[in-house]
Formats: sequence, structure tokens, C-alpha cells
Amino acid sequence: MKNRLFLALVVCFVVACGSEDSNSNNASKANNVNNANNANNANNANNDVGDRLGTIVHDFGEYELEGAQETSPCVQWTLNNDQPLYVNKVTLANDGWYHHSNWLIVPEDKFPGPDGFFRCRDRNYEELTAAISGTVLFAQSTQSREEVQDLPDGVVVKIPPRHKVIAGVHLLNLSPRPQTTGLRMQLDVVHPLDVEIVATPFRLSFYDLDLPPNQESHFTAECLFGNNFRSKIDEFDFDLYWLLPHYHGLGNLARVEIAGGPRDGEVLYELSGFNAEANGKVFDEPVSLNDADGLRFTCGFNNPRDVNVGWGIGDQEMCVLLGFARADLMFDASVLDREDLGEENGIDMNGGNCGVLPLAKTAAQAAPTDEEKSAPLYLPDSDETPDEVVVAPECEDVTGSELAMFPATLDNVHSDVFEPGCSYSSCHDAENPAFGLDLQTREGLHQRLLEYEVRHGTDLPLVDPGNAEGSWIYQIMASCEPRAGDTAVAYMPRNAPTLADPKLVAMVRDWIQSGALDE
Repeated sequence: MKNRLFLALVVCFVVACGSEDSNSNNASKANNVNNANNANNANNANNDVGDRLGTIVHDFGEYELEGAQETSPCVQWTLNNDQPLYVNKVTLANDGWYHHSNWLIVPEDKFPGPDGFFRCRDRNYEELTAAISGTVLFAQSTQSREEVQDLPDGVVVKIPPRHKVIAGVHLLNLSPRPQTTGLRMQLDVVHPLDVEIVATPFRLSFYDLDLPPNQESHFTAECLFGNNFRSKIDEFDFDLYWLLPHYHGLGNLARVEIAGGPRDGEVLYELSGFNAEANGKVFDEPVSLNDADGLRFTCGFNNPRDVNVGWGIGDQEMCVLLGFARADLMFDASVLDREDLGEENGIDMNGGNCGVLPLAKTAAQAAPTDEEKSAPLYLPDSDETPDEVVVAPECEDVTGSELAMFPATLDNVHSDVFEPGCSYSSCHDAENPAFGLDLQTREGLHQRLLEYEVRHGTDLPLVDPGNAEGSWIYQIMASCEPRAGDTAVAYMPRNAPTLADPKLVAMVRDWIQSGALDE
């Protein structure tokens, strides 16, 4: 109900401003064309502006989590930028436990307070309010440890002067013991001469989720934002550059299609299952939707529980899609009321009316000025440098000489390695285990480990009691480039810049070496 009330208020705000937005958007469009021409002229006339690329880095510090704690704080980074910054690439890396995070750009005086982590409600932080006051910078794929949002050449997210980075983050510690995790970000900045498009963000959400127990379900909505654009501006002019879906561990499908027009049903994005990897998709050749009506998006889920699952954090689910495009308006589109469409091939099918909220663009979507194009590349002063803040550290093999963090029992391996590391990413959970290997359920775990048939083209067993070096599970945890014969395979944990804590890997090693007992 809160979401619906807030969205209704935003609708009133947008409608009230609508009559004034049309002319300003048309003027903005004309200015964009003029600015593009001026950029070409400046580029031809001025090639001595100096460096054309720069990097800004920030370490947000460590966050302490209690055992089995789930929390959703906010965090901010004040850039102290006196001039605009044009960001083509964002890199985010963390040391685990970060379930998800959404990053925005807002004026420095918005949600005031010191940098670092804080309780969101203490500053009345609200995500859509933040987006309207500035723009969207980045979103982290679910439980991804390292992620890069690399937009096409010439396409940027703009950070206006005296704006800051702010985010709502969701942390989840599945370990029974306290954990400490770090978070770091890098912004790759380009010179205004190299800016062709300032990207416009948009979001699609299916809020009214109701996953039936012990069944698969699909939730599909047609968001025909093209009609909204045409009602406010002369024409619908839209190029798509980036898509990123968000669901949790029960999600098994994210699909985006063109809706309406001659290419109706053309699939632009499809993700099956859940893998905790960086799942954003860049379109180096932008996809034009000028002859379409909008986008059709589907989230699929497999709920093996005996209870219904709805929208929310923790053990609940979400269905959200973030995109960046060349567009004349920002927009937020959502389904608030689900329509039951019956079953199809055993799948519970759901639809719903997708309400579209067109939002006037802010200073964060304005093109570079001629003055900016003729000046040297601007980077704000900072005490942090890429040499001092390593956003994504190099992976290093476990040497074998490390001491185990805790006594080498299967109970400790399960609670401190498998549960928080392997099932946290929902890769090897009990509900949809990758390759059929459930590392979450303690009952029967010993037998599963010893009897499991490895499917990676190696002759090594998963666990060979008394022989850690000859156990595949140790190889993929202790080596940055484990090999199955002549083929290099991914190490675990998946999509992490580094291996797990060497002291935890040593505990797995010692447990295997001492006989891999069920205790």
C-alpha cells in the first residue's frame, strides 16, 4: 500500500508538470542536436585539450555483520566535484554478503549527512525521490561480487556539479558467525568532447507477485511507454543501450521483448536460472524502438516451498528491470495489480496493467556545454587514487600453508563455507541446486559429497578422503585457474574477484586431509 500511495503522489506531480514539459522537452531535443553538431565542430577544431580519460575510485570501508544478520543500510560518497563528470564505465566490487545495491546520483544537499553507511530512514532516503532529483548511476546484479557497467563508446551517465553518489544496499550474512565485508567503486570518466549521448534511465517493475507453492509461475507485463512519450512530445525517439534484471534465488527466467510494431516479440534479453553473476547486457549497437510501442518483460520463478511467496527482501522475491537509453523522458513503469491468466504447460501465468510514469529529465541528462568541451578533462581532488584503492584485487592461489580458521569438521565447513558462500549465491542451495549439488542441507551432506559425480571433464572425485590435492572441491577453491584436463574452469566462489578467505579454504583442506569425516 505504501508503494501505491507514493506512486500515486508521483503521478499527480508528473501530470501537474506535464503541460510545461512538452515545450521544454522539444527545446531540449533541439539543443541536443545543436550540441552534437557543436561537439563535432569542437572536436575538429580542438584536439589539444589533454587527457581524454580519467578514473575516480572510492573505498566505502568495512561493514560489520552479526551472525545471521540481514540489514538494509544506505551509503554515500561525496565527490566534491565543481564541474560535471561524464561516466562511461562503473565498476563495483565487494567482499561478499552484498545481496543487492542500487546506486543513484543526487545533489549534495539531498539526504544530508556525513559519508559512509547510515540508516536510510534517518535521512528519509527513498529511491524514487532520489532518482527524480538526480539520476541513476548503477545497479548490482543479485549477489554479484564484481560487476562492470560498461556503456558503449560515447554513451555516459552525467554527474552534475556538486552531486554525490548514494545507494541503498541489502546485506545478508548466512553464516552463524560475525562477518566483515568491504565495498569499493571505480568511475571511468571521459572528456566532454567524447560524449555523444547522456543516457536516460528507466525502470520496469512487477510489484504484485504471488508465487504459488510447489509450482513454476510467470509474471508478464507490456509496458507501452511509447504511447506516453507520444502524448507528451512530437515523436517517440528511443534507443536502448543497457538492460539488467533483478530477481532472487527462486527466479529462473528474465526475458525482455519488443512490444508492438513490426518487430513485436523480438527477444532482446533472456536469462535462465540464477547464477550470482554480473548479468547486465550492453547493446553496442543501440536497439531503436521508434517503430514499437514499448517493452514486454517476464520474470519466471520456481517455488518449491509449501507457502506462497510475494514481493520483498529476505526469502521473498522481486521482479525489476533497469535500463539505460537515449530518450526524451525518464520513466518508471510498474504493475500494481496482478491478473491471473490460468495455467499453461503447468506454469501459473500472470499478467497485469503496466502503469507508466513519464518524468521530466533533470540537469543530470543535459549535454556538455561548449565551454566544457574546450577545457581540459576535469577530475575532482581526492585523497584516494587507483594506486591506493584497488577496487577488484588480483586473485591469488591458496598456498597450502595457511592455518584453518576453525576446527576442521564438516559441521564447520557447512556453516562457514558452504552455507554462506556456496548456497548464498543460490548456486548450490536446496531449492534449485546447480548441477544437482545441494550444499545447503546438512542432512545427507556427507553422502552427497562423497558420492557426487563431477561434471567438469575431470577425473578427480569431488571429495577424496585423505587426499585434499586430489579432491576437485579443493582444487576449485584453492586455485585461481583450476583445470579440468587441458581446460581452465571457473574457481569458486563464482564471480568473485578473489578466492574465499584462505583460512576457510584451509579448513576444507584439513577436513578432507583428515579423512572427510561426518562430524
